[in-house]
Amino acid sequence: MTCGIFVGLSTIDVVYGVDEFPQENSKVAARTQDVFVGGPATNASIAFSHLGGTATLVTAVGCHALAGVVREELQKYSVQLIDLNPGFGEVPVLSSISVDRRGRRNIVSANETRVAALLAEADLKALKGARVVLVDGHYMQACQAWARAARAQGTPVVLDAGSWKEGTGELLKSVDIAICSADFLPPGCATEDAVLNYIKDCGVTSIAITRGAEPVRYVTGGTSGTVEVPQVEVVDTMGAGDIFHGAFCYFMSIGRGFVEALREAAKVAAESCRFRGTRGWMKDQV
Repeated sequence: MTCGIFVGLSTIDVVYGVDEFPQENSKVAARTQDVFVGGPATNASIAFSHLGGTATLVTAVGCHALAGVVREELQKYSVQLIDLNPGFGEVPVLSSISVDRRGRRNIVSANETRVAALLAEADLKALKGARVVLVDGHYMQACQAWARAARAQGTPVVLDAGSWKEGTGELLKSVDIAICSADFLPPGCATEDAVLNYIKDCGVTSIAITRGAEPVRYVTGGTSGTVEVPQVEVVDTMGAGDIFHGAFCYFMSIGRGFVEALREAAKVAAESCRFRGTRGWMKDQV
């Protein structure tokens, strides 16, 4: 069974389904309320595990009572946990998310500022045997350490490039594949071409830019092109990018080529948008 390690953020997401997003100084009644465990690396690790891989999540969880929600979710989906701050006793990272009837979302989150990552060095024993390592740029010191260690042993490193963060430039030096959102803008970059050139100059060999329902743009080696995203009736886009990354890592780790892995990941991510939340797609998948 293929093994993957996912380094980065975990959150507890409180998700409200609303007809319209609230205006300033207003209140709205939610149609639905759900609680999910989220975060880019976390959702990716769960998708990877669900598709058939063995996933390990490296994140900060702690020992607060609410941290048990995270641990139970990971156990449910057979994801192993390496806790970067097991003694942290305060409330873990929480996110408040509103999703309207068109599947659009608003998010308020403290991200990694809530919890310090104390155990940032890579666990070489855990890393041995991994076919892929994904880093999401949260808990940057840990992402850099695991990426360097993976690069040293020849394990492909995938960057979930959601947004530019302090330390991303250094992290890119240990990245083989970057999958960027349209919001990922390195310093001085204002266009997709500028982003691609910046990342290539950092030594990254394969790059993709996801653009929601629009085709995924990619460059790899001397070739470039786009991958179509299947069009579906969207119920909720929450976590679709994370699921894309987890699926990409899975298909790449079982030997699919870069472009084929992008294509398969796009299918899985699109399917996830047909369901509410980040796990609904798993129940209907054969």
